[in-house]
Amino acid sequence: MGDNPYEKPSYCAFEYRLLQSPISACIKLHLSRAHDLYQSNGVIRMDAVRGCCAGLDVHQATVVACVLKGPLEQKPKCFIRTFGTTTRELLELQDWLHQHECKEVVMESTGVLWKPVWNILEGTCQLVLANAKRVKNMPGRKTDTQDAHWLAQLHRCGLIEASMVPEQDIRDLRDLTRYRVKMVRALTSEKNRIHKILQDANIKLTTYISDLYGVSGRALLQKIMDGEVLEEAEIRSIVKSQIKKKVPQLVDALNGKLRRHHREMISEHWEHLAYLEKKIARLEEKIDKSVEGYRELVDQIDSVPGIEHTSAVTIFAEIGPYVEQMFPTEAQFASWAGLCPGNNESAGKRKKAKTMQGNKQLKAALCQVAWANSRSKNRIGQFFRRIRKRRGEKKASVATAHLVIRLLYAMMREQTEYKEIDVPLGEGTSHQKTLEYYLQQIRQLGYNIQVNETSA
Repeated sequence: MGDNPYEKPSYCAFEYRLLQSPISACIKLHLSRAHDLYQSNGVIRMDAVRGCCAGLDVHQATVVACVLKGPLEQKPKCFIRTFGTTTRELLELQDWLHQHECKEVVMESTGVLWKPVWNILEGTCQLVLANAKRVKNMPGRKTDTQDAHWLAQLHRCGLIEASMVPEQDIRDLRDLTRYRVKMVRALTSEKNRIHKILQDANIKLTTYISDLYGVSGRALLQKIMDGEVLEEAEIRSIVKSQIKKKVPQLVDALNGKLRRHHREMISEHWEHLAYLEKKIARLEEKIDKSVEGYRELVDQIDSVPGIEHTSAVTIFAEIGPYVEQMFPTEAQFASWAGLCPGNNESAGKRKKAKTMQGNKQLKAALCQVAWANSRSKNRIGQFFRRIRKRRGEKKASVATAHLVIRLLYAMMREQTEYKEIDVPLGEGTSHQKTLEYYLQQIRQLGYNIQVNETSA
């Protein structure tokens, strides 16, 4: 650098782009682990850690591949070629990488377009799936060739952190569990549509029957769809258990303005509802067969209060069986799930920050576990109520989900089931702070008092 204080340092092209790019903060975070920066004669250089690697820019119809090959201390040779995305063309990509003796390959997680490439190269290459948000290039340099070259350069210097991609059987199980969730949501939508039609027809069954799709509710709905006129004696013979006490009210609730259009619409929704219930039952059978080899791990997850079998399988499908190998610490595990607080600090002041985006399915399941424990007397429920008192219910659910995921990490690391232990979670903290506040106010008035705890 010359005498001009405003003169930019003479970076090489890649190093200058690297430090000016949106991922420069991420790069600085991994300096001690992945690469070294050193300064020589006013020039900042990056140390390479891979002699041969490739970057793939994946699209719907094409894959641009860039191979960087050469000694670590010298500028590598660059080989770039474009391939199609059919199986035959992806096999050509595999052969081309083999010709260059390239085993380490990185690609962006662009929707689902990376999956066909991953399926072909998984058996012969060490694949790394990169978060597209963390490997952005500088604005104005957006071409397919430059994107592939940029990925290869970052991977050569060890600057890309791999995303979690489980094994194929876990990926198949994840497809089943996620599809089951969608079917359950569709089933709920059909139930709500039937309820809406009943309201339109002045049928007030839901006022007296809490579960319209129980045994009694389904029997009454079937009679309504058949167009039968229900008398009090017939209703009494249809309904079960405690609902028999509400037969006079049910007679009034069924006296509405039901038209043929209403019956036909209810029949259409009912037919779809029955189809969805059968489909969900088939999916659950397939899911049970898929987790047969991981029954012990699922039982460990199921031992946590608030987690039933279906939720345990859903959580297992998202995290996989090798949590401690995928995530070195429980903090990284919670961050991947999107349950840790965000960081927003400037000039020594911490500002409000939202939780980061993570695994949506896992986050939803764990928040559901938190709500299930909201009234329980275990330590999870105590933690939920303590946070809710000062932060509100929504933040308490996310904070409790963060506690649960750390418990799951410890359980899967130690291969043990959940054990309820007495851990002081600060239930009496608010009382102690209140007492200290009033004692301080009394001392400021010039008085000294002695506080003795009364017996219960």
